[in-house]
Amino acid sequence: MTMTAYIIFNGQCEEALHFYAAALNGEIKSLMRYENSPAEAMAKDKQNVIHASFAAPGVIFMASDAGKGGPEASNSGMIHLSLNFNEVADLEKTFGKLSDGARITMPPQETFWGAKFGMLQDKFGINWMLNCERK
Repeated sequence: MTMTAYIIFNGQCEEALHFYAAALNGEIKSLMRYENSPAEAMAKDKQNVIHASFAAPGVIFMASDAGKGGPEASNSGMIHLSLNFNEVADLEKTFGKLSDGARITMPPQETFWGAKFGMLQDKFGINWMLNCERK
């Protein structure tokens, strides 16, 4: 069994994917729009993303924009995407890129568990945790 995160945005999916491509050194593997799809009538905007896949070194997720009647944000729980690094310099570089327009909830710092760790909520509302275990 494997688990892949699926992130649903409110009209900013394509912008977010390009942001993550730059921040995580990744690429958009596929991107389909509501327009000309069987679900076109469900679109809030026909140019919105109905489905996309993203990959970066060690990272895979899927994403879309919510359609009419689609899922909405709730207060039932919080999910954080966790990135684990082998080098502190890579953590700091990625944290810096994800920080553009973000709300920093914990700047990268040394922890009691022997790692450098930081947290933020990016400009799209996605929560990230970045961790690098000390050798």
